[in-house]
Amino acid sequence: MTFDFDLFVIGAGSGGVRAARISAQHGARVAVAEEYRVGGTCVIRGCVPKKMLVYGAHFAEDLHDAASFGWDIEGARFNWPRLRDLVQKDVSRLEGLYTQGLDNNRVEIFEERATISGPNSVRLASGREISARTILVATGAWPARPDVPGAELGITSNEIFHLETLPRRAIIAGAGYIANEFAGILHAFGVHVTLVTRGDRMLRGYDEEIVDHLVDLTRKKGIDLRFNFPFKSISRTEDGSLVVDGGEQGEFETDLVLWATGRNPNTSGLGLEAAGVALDKDGAVVVDEYNRSSVDSIYAVGDVTNRVQLTPVAIREGHAFADTVFGGLKRTVDYRSIPTAVFASPPISGVGLTETQARKEHGDVVKVYRSDFRPMKNVVSGRQERGLYKMITAGPEETVVGLHLIGPDSSEILQAAAIAVKAGLTKSAFDDTVALHPSMAEELVLLK
Repeated sequence: MTFDFDLFVIGAGSGGVRAARISAQHGARVAVAEEYRVGGTCVIRGCVPKKMLVYGAHFAEDLHDAASFGWDIEGARFNWPRLRDLVQKDVSRLEGLYTQGLDNNRVEIFEERATISGPNSVRLASGREISARTILVATGAWPARPDVPGAELGITSNEIFHLETLPRRAIIAGAGYIANEFAGILHAFGVHVTLVTRGDRMLRGYDEEIVDHLVDLTRKKGIDLRFNFPFKSISRTEDGSLVVDGGEQGEFETDLVLWATGRNPNTSGLGLEAAGVALDKDGAVVVDEYNRSSVDSIYAVGDVTNRVQLTPVAIREGHAFADTVFGGLKRTVDYRSIPTAVFASPPISGVGLTETQARKEHGDVVKVYRSDFRPMKNVVSGRQERGLYKMITAGPEETVVGLHLIGPDSSEILQAAAIAVKAGLTKSAFDDTVALHPSMAEELVLLK
């Protein structure tokens, strides 16, 4: 059979764009359909614009501390519309670069929705039917909203980047990285933040001691953090305020509710089930180690598979798919020891096993090393906030199986340290490394 394209990609996010570009470099005839904007969640309404807001939020504390370093800052004030518009300007710049990358590799872009109409065919919103030898689903995930009355009155992370004005009060519902990050961002911008979760813990999957440290610091900063919060409903008052019914915890009046309660694989209405593609209970595309679905000609990468919802993972999956299907190189992604970070205030980061996971997996051969310290900048400024670094080792040689940090720039520090965990280095390798002084990173080679 002859096809219009060798590869048709649905979704121009990080994974889809990488897969399209590398496949084209391998000689495939490639097309991409994107119904919104090229770049996907990360570039358009996720990690990139969010990190820009995090940078903006840092100045709240930096300006406060500036006097301790000899600076006189008078009349400083925050301008939300200015930052919002600058962020969106840079998002547009990045979208242009992503589009240029596809154009340079002769990937045809269809700026409309596409659905699967068969094992080797897609249908565009305009009605055009296109055939392809291989179809790749890279449609990402979509913010979840809880099933409570008035849920539509809240917004999600999709909309928060476009607020006309900042609210005076905000309730953020969630226990994951999005909830904690925006709690810190909005608080720094002067919003009174209440962070609530139905459960009894934040950031499951991260080291519990590190998370407990973050919870303590979050409360000390003035963020109202509430566990076991039974979100009952939202209603609007005559003056436009919102009232959140928290059951036995009472009613809370606010100006904004942000749902940060997870993200669901974006498969609804794509025609996957009709084409015979198996989905799991959460609606994610079920794939094998080579990203192939239950239909031989249809593959999927990124958040839509619900394996690891991280942009760098989606990029690796997209690249591995392209090399495997069009490059003649069978490649898979190693999901062990993936470094992650939460850009909260302060940020936390981790790689490998947590202390709890390590003790469950390795038993009595686990040793934990810690450094509880006050960063030099905080000492000079008088800020009491402390950092905490943890190293988890296992076995007689003390192989490093986990590193977990909380403190300024912890994510920047962890990236290099994650290589040591991936390589299976031992505690002695850290001990034998001369400290870079004075720095926070030197704590990693001084752990006791």
